[in-house]
Amino acid sequence: MQQTRTFSDKVFLVLKGLAMGAANKVPGVSGGVVAFVAGFYEEFIYSLQKINLKAFKLLVNGRFRSLYTYVNGKFLGLLILGMVISYFSVSKLLDYAILHYELYVWAAFFGMIIGSIYYIGREFDEWSPRTLLFVMAGIVAGVAISFLEPARENDNLWFVFFCGIVGVSGMTLPGLSGSFILILFGNYVLLLVDSVNALYDTISEIFMMDLSFTQKPGRVRLLQVLVVFSLGSLAGLVSLSHLLGFVLKRFKKETYAVIIGFITGSLGVVWPWKEKIYRTDAEGNTMIDKSGNLVIDNYDRYLPDLSQPQAWYAILYIILGILIVLGLAWYERRNSTI
Repeated sequence: MQQTRTFSDKVFLVLKGLAMGAANKVPGVSGGVVAFVAGFYEEFIYSLQKINLKAFKLLVNGRFRSLYTYVNGKFLGLLILGMVISYFSVSKLLDYAILHYELYVWAAFFGMIIGSIYYIGREFDEWSPRTLLFVMAGIVAGVAISFLEPARENDNLWFVFFCGIVGVSGMTLPGLSGSFILILFGNYVLLLVDSVNALYDTISEIFMMDLSFTQKPGRVRLLQVLVVFSLGSLAGLVSLSHLLGFVLKRFKKETYAVIIGFITGSLGVVWPWKEKIYRTDAEGNTMIDKSGNLVIDNYDRYLPDLSQPQAWYAILYIILGILIVLGLAWYERRNSTI
């Protein structure tokens, strides 16, 4: 699966990792879709499969060069670099955009998913009654997940570890949004907002030679949560990649059919026109999380009012999202044939 990569290939791989990281941050959007449409999904899964007992033995024996080659280190390293950059740059911009231009952000992602469905469906040449059945199963599962009721926040470290395993699913299984799963578990704000902000603040303080954070129990707890969540994510990446690699080898067309269905079913999650339903306590008061934000319980979806200019702007963003995905897919295909 390893390839000889030019400098431009390396730059674009970092950008793809950045796009995956940003997509994983948005509820309803799957970073795995980026890998699928950009054409490196199978290489990503098979590279993760190489993180196994043999890789561990190479690490213990100090054979770092052999380990780097064995796990396709250049590919994974550049991709992960992009994801890390994303969490401290694009993710912050996305937080701002969702806060101030929520309708248009959802519309753009809605269009991107439609473009992804069209592109993947056109490339899939194994249509049959059997694969259509798997597509329908994927759609039903995707829609069902989108209407589940979120749970309450829980910072128990064993549960956080489990959240890491399941939350990373968006990177390995296109159409299944890891961030939306975290919302269902009640831990989206804790794991992808509060703990990440705690890490950012801690790094800033360390650079200023300020170690007072060690005396802040709340900060220390958030850092513990982030470490455990990261370990769970790593465990999930490795275990899910082995499972998916096994399935892809034996049931490739059925797996791709389910993925197409999952992506289609996820459209309900990112439907742009929706009102937030906020969580209330037993007395009917709206609940507030640790960051001072109102706790969202679910969404009330509705059809757009076409008499309003905002609806037409949102439709333009949907079209823009479709064109972005198809344009990137065309560019990727064109480069692969040169």
